[in-house]
Amino acid sequence: MSIATPSEGLFKDQGSRFLAFAYPVETEAEVKEILARIRKEYHDARHHCSAFRLGLDGAQWRASDDGEPAGSAGRPILGQIDSAGLSDVLVVVVRYFGGIKLGIPGLIRAYRTATADALRNASVTEKIAGSWFTIGFDYGQMPGVMKVVKDMDLPQRGQDFGTDCTMQVRVRKTLRADFLEKIAKVSNFTKELDQLL
Repeated sequence: MSIATPSEGLFKDQGSRFLAFAYPVETEAEVKEILARIRKEYHDARHHCSAFRLGLDGAQWRASDDGEPAGSAGRPILGQIDSAGLSDVLVVVVRYFGGIKLGIPGLIRAYRTATADALRNASVTEKIAGSWFTIGFDYGQMPGVMKVVKDMDLPQRGQDFGTDCTMQVRVRKTLRADFLEKIAKVSNFTKELDQLL
């Protein structure tokens, strides 16, 4: 299970504000991109704490306290992701300090509550196991490639129709062999990017 679209949450305590942002993600590259964007947008905040869990089995994860006392921010955020039974999710909690120290128990409660609010506001969705593939082809092969993509109803991203044509498609795990067989007949190359939910 994951979330369908980004969502937000909020928690306030002793003048401090904790703004939580939850995002559906599939790769660490997406995580880094979103974290960089949040840090830039909320550059005046004291902390940008985060946690994510990725993959079908949720084995890929990370939690960051971003300067808060160890274990007071990242782990509580990750704990809420896990309590909700989610994967392929990033939560970033931005803290604006209100002048009064909350102590470690107060910080844990604040980060946990803000995260829970963001996840409660999210639309949960079931994800189907699959992988992203990059397909390379020339203009003469485009009709054949597009037919495979259309016939198999594959989600697309990252299209580039420059000198060499490339695009990325997401293939369900159960259709992988069929896809590889069909696409090999019409394209120059196919590369599996990563295993995803």
